[in-house]
Amino acid sequence: MPKKIIMTREDIRRTLARIAHEIIERNKTTEHLILVGMHTRGVPLARRLAANMEDFEESKIPVGTLDITPYRDDLSSLDLQPVVKRTDIPAGIDGKSLVLVDDVLYTGRSIRAAMDALTDRGRPQSIQLAVLVDRGHREMPIRADYVGKNMPSSRHEEIQVHLKETDGIDEVAIVKPVEAQPQGRSTKDKLFQKGPA
Repeated sequence: MPKKIIMTREDIRRTLARIAHEIIERNKTTEHLILVGMHTRGVPLARRLAANMEDFEESKIPVGTLDITPYRDDLSSLDLQPVVKRTDIPAGIDGKSLVLVDDVLYTGRSIRAAMDALTDRGRPQSIQLAVLVDRGHREMPIRADYVGKNMPSSRHEEIQVHLKETDGIDEVAIVKPVEAQPQGRSTKDKLFQKGPA
């Protein structure tokens, strides 16, 4: 499958530094902030954002992890029993400003499930969303507050986020399945091709 790198390690580093600044600027203070990373790659992204914010603000930012598996709306259609990972939020969320962190924003269904999971644990003051890549194709009215890169894509394309903590390398790639590649003009195209009158 043809793969095109759209973000390098340095791109990811700069992007996370920018998002960290944006979170601080929007919230004015980090006192009531909790970053919550969605399994799998949202977790290391949340930890990196927190580290950046701690460098800028010299204050400790709590980081939690969230597994949305029990809240997914496609469980009945999955052939295999999904593996439930650990949800661990280090403090009570009532009255807190939560920043939910994920790698790719696509249909919005995972984020809806994440918000359900969070509100089952308490009543935060606000839930904000930070994503490394927004690829479009929303099926729910969900928008990210902080976006690393807007990457319009076709539904048949795949956005692959690789992080050193989970994959041994930092990069974001867009992958096109072989069957989606242009195969030359179809017979229909040839029939409608304009020629000399």
